[in-house]
Amino acid sequence: MVRQAQNSKPAIGRLADKISSVFVPTVLIIATLTFLGWFNFGPAPALSYALVATMTVLIIACPCALGLATPISIMVGVGKAAEYGILIRNGEALQQAGRLTTIVLDKTGTITAGQPAVTVLMPAAGWSERQLLQLAASIEAGSEHPLAEAVIAAAAARGLALQPVDDFEAVAGQGVRATYGKKTLLFGNSKLMGEKNIELDELLDRAELLAARAETPMYLAYGGRPVGIVSVADPIKPDSVAAIARLHAIGLKVVMLTGDNAATAKAVARQTGIDEVFAEVLPRDTSEKVAALQARGEIVGMVGDGTNDAPALARAD
Repeated sequence: MVRQAQNSKPAIGRLADKISSVFVPTVLIIATLTFLGWFNFGPAPALSYALVATMTVLIIACPCALGLATPISIMVGVGKAAEYGILIRNGEALQQAGRLTTIVLDKTGTITAGQPAVTVLMPAAGWSERQLLQLAASIEAGSEHPLAEAVIAAAAARGLALQPVDDFEAVAGQGVRATYGKKTLLFGNSKLMGEKNIELDELLDRAELLAARAETPMYLAYGGRPVGIVSVADPIKPDSVAAIARLHAIGLKVVMLTGDNAATAKAVARQTGIDEVFAEVLPRDTSEKVAALQARGEIVGMVGDGTNDAPALARAD
């Protein structure tokens, strides 16, 4: 990959080649005319003066430098990046990176460590923490989401046995649903609960407090009634704040794009110094957010580590 990138020509390289194809022969013709002029019409010693004048034209015009500067810059840039573990696909990408005005960052696994853990269990009246966690882990057993892994790990740590559920379904950007004991079991965000007409009452106020601490509260409902909140926190990477500060230092605007709830996303943004937040974004809508930034005239770079980031990665410059 590195070798191919070093051999590829970005737009500026192709432009330099076009100019060189005219410039080099023009300089050689001028140098030849200079030699003939000084040799035929110059003072004695004519040959010495003709050679000095010809070399002066060639050295000052230096047509080969124009054709060499871009390929050498690409080879050095791509090679140094590879030493730091950065693979650059082609010279065009390297040139484009220098023009970026905005960097869009995914949250989970990019700004945060991607290793969430259950921090708080808030059962509703008539339910215990054990029942809340056991049901949440049972429904999440069918999910591949990082938050699901955190819930299952918490249940395993408490020695809770997972219960079999039927008709499991992942609802994109909202959560999961299944059938347990002939009743519907739901686990996800407030949007999922709202669509299913689950009355959350005082749980909403508690969830807002958790979200303000950069935690992700998830609601569990069974048989049309709330069971409680399972709150998960994903710690911010130790180097995220410094990395975002360095992006700001070189004049880039930093935007966070996440499917997490708005309050949690804003809390993470406050802690890391991010300029703008797009929260509660469904995977299929991520590319539209990047397109909206591009429509403002921004040249956008996207950083993400998940399959759900693929549309935004593809749309970004």
